[in-house]
Amino acid sequence: LSAGVCCCCAALRPRYKRLVDNIFPEDPKDGLVKADMEKLTFYAVSAPEKLDRIGAYLAERLTRDVARHRYGYVLIAMEALDQLLMACHSQSIKPFVESFLHMVAKLLESGEPKLQVLGTNSFVKFANIEEDTPSYHRRYDFFVSRFSAMCHSCDPDPEIQNEIRIAGIRGIQGVVRKAVNDELRATIWEPQHMDKIVPSLLFNMQKIEDIDSRIGPPSSPTVGVKEENPSVLAENCFRELLGRATYGNMNNAVRPVFAHLDHHRLWDPNEFAVSCFKIIMYSIQAQYSHHVIQEILGHLDVRKRDSPRVRAGIIQVLLEAVAIAAKGSIGPTVLEVFNTLLKHLRISVDFELGDRRSSSESTTLSISSKESDERIVQNAIIQTIGFFGSNLPDYQRSEIMMFIMSKVPVLGTTSQSLDPSNLGDLGTRRIQIMLLRSLLMVTSGYKATTISNALPAPFLDPLLSPSLMEDSELRQLVLEILHNLIDRHDNRAKLRGIRIIPDVSDLKIKRDKISRQDVSFMKKHGQQLYRHIYLGCKEEDNVQKNFELLFTSLALTTIELANEEVVIDLIRLAIALQDIAIINEDNLPMFNRCGVMALVAAYLNFLSQMIAVPAFCQHVSKVIETRSVEAAHFLPETIFKDKCNLPKSLEKDETDLFFLTNKIAESLGGSGYNVERLSVPYVPQVTDEDRLSRRKSIVDTVSLQVDILSGSSIEDKVDNTEEITFEALKKAIDNNGLEEQEKEKRRLVIEKFQKAPFEEIAAQCETKANLLHDRLAQILELTIRPPPSPSGAMTITAGHAHYHSVPVYEMKFPDLCVY
Repeated sequence: LSAGVCCCCAALRPRYKRLVDNIFPEDPKDGLVKADMEKLTFYAVSAPEKLDRIGAYLAERLTRDVARHRYGYVLIAMEALDQLLMACHSQSIKPFVESFLHMVAKLLESGEPKLQVLGTNSFVKFANIEEDTPSYHRRYDFFVSRFSAMCHSCDPDPEIQNEIRIAGIRGIQGVVRKAVNDELRATIWEPQHMDKIVPSLLFNMQKIEDIDSRIGPPSSPTVGVKEENPSVLAENCFRELLGRATYGNMNNAVRPVFAHLDHHRLWDPNEFAVSCFKIIMYSIQAQYSHHVIQEILGHLDVRKRDSPRVRAGIIQVLLEAVAIAAKGSIGPTVLEVFNTLLKHLRISVDFELGDRRSSSESTTLSISSKESDERIVQNAIIQTIGFFGSNLPDYQRSEIMMFIMSKVPVLGTTSQSLDPSNLGDLGTRRIQIMLLRSLLMVTSGYKATTISNALPAPFLDPLLSPSLMEDSELRQLVLEILHNLIDRHDNRAKLRGIRIIPDVSDLKIKRDKISRQDVSFMKKHGQQLYRHIYLGCKEEDNVQKNFELLFTSLALTTIELANEEVVIDLIRLAIALQDIAIINEDNLPMFNRCGVMALVAAYLNFLSQMIAVPAFCQHVSKVIETRSVEAAHFLPETIFKDKCNLPKSLEKDETDLFFLTNKIAESLGGSGYNVERLSVPYVPQVTDEDRLSRRKSIVDTVSLQVDILSGSSIEDKVDNTEEITFEALKKAIDNNGLEEQEKEKRRLVIEKFQKAPFEEIAAQCETKANLLHDRLAQILELTIRPPPSPSGAMTITAGHAHYHSVPVYEMKFPDLCVY
């Protein structure tokens, strides 16, 4: 009777329950009853409205079996759910999915590792199913939290720990795929989820044994490796996550990386940090690279007060990021990168000098350690600037060159962005050197079609400013930058070192015909380059490297920019440099004088062979041979030796040892060169920088050097403390009886203006204007101040005129007031 009652009760139960009960065998070891499972699947497909009830009943049975630890039946229930899920794709599957996710959550909450792995596997299968319509109410918050916790499993059994971590990573991968594929759902990218997902993946990626093998583009490891190695699986999941990131959620995926690296102190050493960001840069879409760079720059600002090694680690990460981004598009962050790096360069110098100033309060050892650490930061910044700039397109590189040059501080001015006022001379020099080093790296490998593109006027003027600075290293950097920009055929390596080259043809110099644009550039700016070389030779702190770089500058200018007119100018410049050493108005040490003589010899030997005028080559060779016998210290191979005996004096009448203008003019004139300008001594331009620079002013030197229009020579200079009387001044300004001299002067002026370059004329006119200004000041002082003695004569020191406001009736020389 009881059996009959049971049969009747069973017959009255809903069909879906009977079909579900039938799939469970009496002994769970027998597994799922396949025949009954096929019936259940057919019923679910035929009556999709029953899916939610089937799912709810299966969930009820599974919950009961989990509570009773009947894990065999749990496995059968999950297998049935998986098959139903794979077979049904109608809109009615949504309620069934809720039951399915509820059952998966129950498994993940259990403390049994096997059940956690089982639930994860089912969730991954579900994640691979493409649903017909999105589910707006479904959330995966629990799964994100649970899978992230599984990634940090610390089970004492290594095998179980590894198994749980792999399950957690695969679960995160499933969540990402399921959420990202649904375009109407973006909750997975919210910060509260990314703050759990990303650190969990990075935690497992730290176990990678060979970091160098992970720095390239995404790889495709075998399935076996993925399953066995949590670090490899985590890395691939991390790559997939970043590859799916879009413009709006890129930052949310990257910011947790910084938090993880900060929390675990992975900036020093920073191998893992570098590896992470290489993975990031290779995984994201190229157009989003600037987001990552902006985040790194922002984090560098946040950590600007940290230890130098931490900042250096972040900067090195930035270097690796921009190295990859520079190959593609980096958008509007170019100037931001350089501006931020220059700002941190200024901060690093400030820290370094601050530590040095406080050295009295701490040990010398700790201070030197801090300084060396700050140098690491500074070198990292320079390397980043240089590498980034050298990988930019030419048009952007030109802008960056001008941008960096505008940041170089100049002593005595406050218009620069990197204000050196709080750093003093030492800090300013440090920043100047580092910025020029950065600029040197940016210009490396830069090949402009025309020299005007490489050296535009807004860039050339501030670049040549350091030629007036009293620092040999700064001048060396400026010359090296010029070499990078002028040398368009890679000839610099062949010219390395200053020497007498026996046969220039052995160097196999590469050159092209001078273009019109280059000729125009030399007409406009050639005098600036000559002036820079001229002043560079007059510095007392020059060492061998300075002379070598000056020689290379002259040689490269000859190769790249010299036509017949420029050749004449370069010879005039070389003779003027020789006069510097012979006359020695600047009281240069004997080493410097001999170094200049050796420089002129090496250059004229090079130039004579380049233009291949036999008579010119013969004159240069004869002088060099004479020097090798009588004055070897005038040759670079001798003077730049470590132990070179310097002469006590330099005799001006030993003409056999000097290159003579008249013989050079005679040799070149026979080859068709216009040598008339060789008779006009070279005079450097006078600019405002000469008056504003900290270096000894050259205004007086230049203004008293050569009076071209009046025909005076170097030896005809007047003494600075000349006694001037009223009669002498009146005679000087009275032009009566000088008609013949005036006619000759006018003829010379007209001839000069017809044949000389405009730049030379401008320089000479400016020199004459300065002299006239000084003379007028003297005249005004005489006309205003009363005579110091009854005789009516007074002594005036040149260049020291004083103005006094006195009534006109007190003037002692009213007949001069008209002037």
